[in-house]
Amino acid sequence: MTTSSNANAPRLGASGKFKAVCAVLAALAVAGIAAWVYQLMGGLGVTGMNNGTSWGLYIAMFMFFVGLSAGGLIVASSASVFHVAQYKKVALPAVVLSTVCICCAGMFILIDLGGVQRVWQMLLSPNFASPLMWDMCVITLYLVVNIVYLRFMTSKKPGAEKRVAVLSRFALPIAILVHSVTAWIFGLEMAKEGWYSAIMAPLFVVSAMDSGLALLLLSLLGLDKAGWFKTDHKLIASLAGLLATCVAIDAFLVGCEVLTMAYPGASGAETLAIMATGATAPFFWAEVVIGLLVPFCILVFAKNRVRMGLVALASACVVAGVLCKRIWLLLTSFATFNVAGAPGVAGGSSLAAHAAGADMWVTASSYAPTWVELVVVVGVISLGALAFLLLARKLVPAGVAFAGEAASRTSGALAVEGV
Repeated sequence: MTTSSNANAPRLGASGKFKAVCAVLAALAVAGIAAWVYQLMGGLGVTGMNNGTSWGLYIAMFMFFVGLSAGGLIVASSASVFHVAQYKKVALPAVVLSTVCICCAGMFILIDLGGVQRVWQMLLSPNFASPLMWDMCVITLYLVVNIVYLRFMTSKKPGAEKRVAVLSRFALPIAILVHSVTAWIFGLEMAKEGWYSAIMAPLFVVSAMDSGLALLLLSLLGLDKAGWFKTDHKLIASLAGLLATCVAIDAFLVGCEVLTMAYPGASGAETLAIMATGATAPFFWAEVVIGLLVPFCILVFAKNRVRMGLVALASACVVAGVLCKRIWLLLTSFATFNVAGAPGVAGGSSLAAHAAGADMWVTASSYAPTWVELVVVVGVISLGALAFLLLARKLVPAGVAFAGEAASRTSGALAVEGV
């Protein structure tokens, strides 16, 4: 059992505030769907993407949500694989969060396709030499594992716990694989200097652990504040310590990559200049300061990890920092064209399509998301948040998740070690 029953615990969704939140999220989701329909009617020309920057906010959010899905499943599967008993207490909300995030990631891929009605052609003529095809396969497998995991964890049939333990042996490597394959989409692009790196997969996996674990902490704190799923502060502190470790490793890998690019005579000096002082510099430095330095300085001290307000602040900083990382990582390599020369490259944007003469040519890439992209992104995030709230209400039992093992499972009694 992962929780203790509590007949007096208030049910999530019983208050008018919860219903109001759901109504607002539903309205934002509908607005996002309407913007997506508008995009389907007008084509990708209504977005800020163009010939120079063929991937934009949708792909950045895809990378971001793939990473967010990591923390939940890795924490849940680690409970069985490494026998970390305390993590079993939060395994169910963790897997619910992971499932919702990977669904959001898949939605961003379909939205970015533009002509989503032709998605079936990927099944009829797959190119298994393409990392994009690998990613489609592994994300589908990842979603199936999450759904089966949820099914087993909520099952009342005998032997369900054993099936969860067996599945966790496969879930953990699949969780690592899905982020590695997503990284290889970029890491195997030889034409893009900022992406072509052997460290890309480890960087993606660690930053996925950062953001996923941080989002899990925020979700647990939110459920705790709502009074539905109480999580013992010792368990929160333990997860916060793990987050601090992941942030330190992430900072180390970023530092290794920057040092390699900045070393005299290295070929990455131009890309590093764009990251550090160019168009994507605000996102790069935001990640370094907000996403790495601030949360690490907070969570490295044990006394701060037992203060839930500071844990929430550090977790929010990590999530924001990883989002900035996805943006600068994606857009930095689009800043300059692979082939330079007059008169440049046809812009390919909706503005360039109606331009005359030399105005249709550009010598450097530029990108800014349009209102359509922003509304669609807000809609998908709202839909994901709404799905998490409703699934948590239905699947997560009311009770308390303790850091210690229960000494007794008798009805209405709790005996917890170390509390």
